[in-house]
Amino acid sequence: MRLNDGSCVRLRPERANHVWSYDFVSALTHDGRTLRLLTLIDEFTRKCLAIRVARRLGNQEVIETLAEVMVWRGIPEHLRSDNGPEFIAQELRKWLGSL
Repeated sequence: MRLNDGSCVRLRPERANHVWSYDFVSALTHDGRTLRLLTLIDEFTRKCLAIRVARRLGNQEVIETLAEVMVWRGIPEHLRSDNGPEFIAQELRKWLGSL
């Protein structure tokens, strides 16, 4: 929630499926190549809902991962991210708006 002064109040999860968070993590392989990991957690239970690993992860992979988890867990009330690369955030907002 944003306040008038530009700051925000962090939404506290109250139950399972209330707030999910996703983020990207990078790691290097033994040969110096980058691996990207997309992690998705339920903030209330702290349960890891998905980890997707690839050399590159774009908006389609994020949407596919979220959709797969939503099929078996249901749609969360809130989805939190740092918005990552802008192209992912824009496409994701469009997709979420169609749910």
